[in-house]
Amino acid sequence: MARSALFVFQFLVFVTIFETHWSSVSGIYCKDMASTVYRPHSVTLTEFGAVGDGKTLNTKSFQNAIFYLNSFADKGGAQLFVPAGRWLTGGFNLISHLTLSLDKDAVIIGSPDSSDWPLMDPLPSYGRGRELPGKRHQSLIFGWNLTDVIITGANGTIDGQGLVWWDWFHNHKLNYTRPHLIELMYSTNVVISNLTFKNSPFWNIHPVYCSQVLVEHVTILAPLDSPNTDGINPDSSTNVCINHCYVRNGGDVISIKSGWDQYGISFARPSSNVSISNITGETRGGAGIAIGSEMSGGISEVRAEGVHIVNSLHGIRVKTAPGRGGYVTNVYVADVSMHNVSMAIRITGNYGEHPNNNYDRNALPVISNITIENVVGASVGVAGILEGIEGDNFSSICISNVSLSVQSRHPWSCSLIEGYSNSVTPESCEQLSSNSGQTPVCYSGVSFSPSQVHAHPHRNSVGGLVDFVLHLASNIM
Repeated sequence: MARSALFVFQFLVFVTIFETHWSSVSGIYCKDMASTVYRPHSVTLTEFGAVGDGKTLNTKSFQNAIFYLNSFADKGGAQLFVPAGRWLTGGFNLISHLTLSLDKDAVIIGSPDSSDWPLMDPLPSYGRGRELPGKRHQSLIFGWNLTDVIITGANGTIDGQGLVWWDWFHNHKLNYTRPHLIELMYSTNVVISNLTFKNSPFWNIHPVYCSQVLVEHVTILAPLDSPNTDGINPDSSTNVCINHCYVRNGGDVISIKSGWDQYGISFARPSSNVSISNITGETRGGAGIAIGSEMSGGISEVRAEGVHIVNSLHGIRVKTAPGRGGYVTNVYVADVSMHNVSMAIRITGNYGEHPNNNYDRNALPVISNITIENVVGASVGVAGILEGIEGDNFSSICISNVSLSVQSRHPWSCSLIEGYSNSVTPESCEQLSSNSGQTPVCYSGVSFSPSQVHAHPHRNSVGGLVDFVLHLASNIM
């Protein structure tokens, strides 16, 4: 009996450690990253002739200040401080070991003249501009092959003045793909924090081919009818943490991507180890948490928790299509609340945008190990539409502890999927039946390993193991 008691004690210690690790896993990807780092050298934008009247173009001032600070990159780094004022500018490039810091009353304003936004080559994982063939406009704030970059402030503002770009888009007058507000490529140790982003011409924050990226305490605003003004789009990037953000826009609140059709397959750079927490979002044209549709390089190890979606088109969405190839696997979404959302959950295999007609129609995506649990929703139109691809069933789709107040008489529609559901109201579709007689295998959300666990009707896997061992020990003793 003593040996049994010792076994139980040792096991419970292990479970405690395991559960603590699980609860803090969202922090391990971006540990030791901070939004403030001491920089021994600092200058103010006005020292380089900038005028904060909202009319004077200050592109040269930004460029000259950053060129000067580059001499301190190997001397502890430097800070460029943007004081109160309205600082009109075209696109400019950052350097490594730099903090771009905005005063609380500072507003960096994107020029309405498209010639002030340089052109650049398309991303290799996209093969062309996302909207049009050929080149694309560089983002307002851009970086390439950087390390140790911080973009922060006391809730200062970066305003893209996107209205003119949206009008060009709607009137089919764009010559090149629209620019983002921030894009960093091939960069590591990036922090974006304590800022407000407004009226981006296209996506707001786009880390692509990056690692160790922390985005926290940012507000992103655009009209709900603004086209494709996605909030935060990690793309072919690893170890990304997004937390404590508020987004109200016309695109997806957060969308994880990894390349487009044959270009993404060839470039083969996945997005993985993405942690999302404490997000509030509102979007008329997108989803709160989206994956894809550009996912051809693969997406895995995604954990999203504490998400609140209101007045939106979709709550949680996975988008893909024949021709994408790639995979979406090991995705865990939990603790989600929704209000006035048209469709709570959507997984679709027919999102058919392609860069050109040269994609491989036989390149089918692998969609598996997606767990969605602990979701509540009020004033929801449809609970879910879950659709795989003919000859390519989506597997291990697990939905549990979901309670939705749904308006539709047909709350669920499912086809070409396999998985499990439990404690779902209204009752989920037949393909996810909990009475199938098979032992379900669902992804547990433990991102540090790809292990799977048996689903438990009412508890997480750890709680089930605890109950099992206590029961076993009581029988032994």
